[in-house]
Amino acid sequence: MPHILYEDNHIIIVSKAVGDIVQGDKTGDRTLADDVKAYIKESCAKPGAVYLGIPHRLDRPVSGVCVFARTSKALERLNRMFRDGKVKKVYHAIVCGVPDQPEAELVHYLSRNERQNKAYAHDRERPETKRAVLDYKLLARGERYSLLEVNLHTGRHHQIRCQLAAIGCPVKGDLKYGAPRSNPDGGISLHARSIAFEHPVSHVSIEVVAPYPEGDIWNKL
Repeated sequence: MPHILYEDNHIIIVSKAVGDIVQGDKTGDRTLADDVKAYIKESCAKPGAVYLGIPHRLDRPVSGVCVFARTSKALERLNRMFRDGKVKKVYHAIVCGVPDQPEAELVHYLSRNERQNKAYAHDRERPETKRAVLDYKLLARGERYSLLEVNLHTGRHHQIRCQLAAIGCPVKGDLKYGAPRSNPDGGISLHARSIAFEHPVSHVSIEVVAPYPEGDIWNKL
């Protein structure tokens, strides 16, 4: 049973857990989309196949707000809204160390290595790089870790993970980007905290907040 944060006839928003995979991949593991379809089929007593569109994705080790479309009309409009930057996404990240500045805008040019499934940050534009922009704010700090709020202005592959690592603050548990040790659950401490947008059909304002994952580190910070 997925954790439902918002639901109507056109969209459904759920809280994704660490380790859930949004859409099928080469692993063949059951997906969050499969679970949402099963929920809709049972709750609405649908006799046939359930339609579910996926306008955006979260990496498997990431937790938080995940939006699905229940109609093709909603999917088409959500796709356009995400592409045009009309969806406000806020992430919270527990990172190693403390950034030099309590808040700042980060601008990098990211290249992507498909074989490694990894992004690399460059200070200047290079062939086949894409401009990546985010801003962060320090919310809390502990002895070894800090809690940051991150606002994305572009949507690049592994953007938050790569850019925070580039300033010496990799996300906790993110071995791929330089964290010294893994998290017990195999995930990383990056959480899609909230999402806000105009409903693609009714045009009312929607803002949804996902609860933090369970664990002492989130509670402490």
